[in-house]
Amino acid sequence: MSLTKTLRDQGYDLIEGPIRNHNLLQLWLKKPFNDVQIYYSHIDHAFTSKVDLNQVENIALNIDSTTKDEYRFNIGISLLDEILKSLGLGTFELSSEVKSGKKVTISYDNSVTREVPIGEIQNYLSNADFKHPNKALLKNANQDNILVISGILFAKNLVVEIETDYSLDTNLVVKLNEIVDGKLDFSMLSESKLKMVSSGNSFFPVAVKADRIDFDNGHFDNTNLVTDNRKFF
Repeated sequence: MSLTKTLRDQGYDLIEGPIRNHNLLQLWLKKPFNDVQIYYSHIDHAFTSKVDLNQVENIALNIDSTTKDEYRFNIGISLLDEILKSLGLGTFELSSEVKSGKKVTISYDNSVTREVPIGEIQNYLSNADFKHPNKALLKNANQDNILVISGILFAKNLVVEIETDYSLDTNLVVKLNEIVDGKLDFSMLSESKLKMVSSGNSFFPVAVKADRIDFDNGHFDNTNLVTDNRKFF
């Protein structure tokens, strides 16, 4: 089962870069032709509204390690190095130890999905004013540059299988486990297949659902889901 397709079906995109500071109801800025960047750490820092916003758990999106994405070796290792940076292992590059192979399979386990119902967000914005007079915020709102994070998939374990094109030495597994010092666990699935599992000490964001906020001449109009068909994070 494809991890990316499963997420897209629920309106989510995988986070592929090393930044993992995503939280519910953050506002992010996405101008045309520019990278997305954090704008406000919470919607309440930009808007004020009488409507309460509540977190819920989306039990339909509790994934396990049977839901996975398969990559060709060099692409998979490149993605994996970025993910490991986000887990505090920026100095460890697996590509320096495992130099060639056939494919890399990446999945996650022990997950939970938190969301704020989009209807509540729309109701909140329909009854909202800016926290303070703010010309820049008004401009970005009217130009539909603002995204709100309405859902996050958190996982406790990263699970990776690496199929090499040579016979693995058991000493390599010992060496890798010594380098990562308990933050990851390496084992051999076969003479040419390596498995890596993160330690699972805490949950980390894996994927996000984000909606573009649509304003027209200072009036909230609607929200539009953006993360089910394009990469923003």
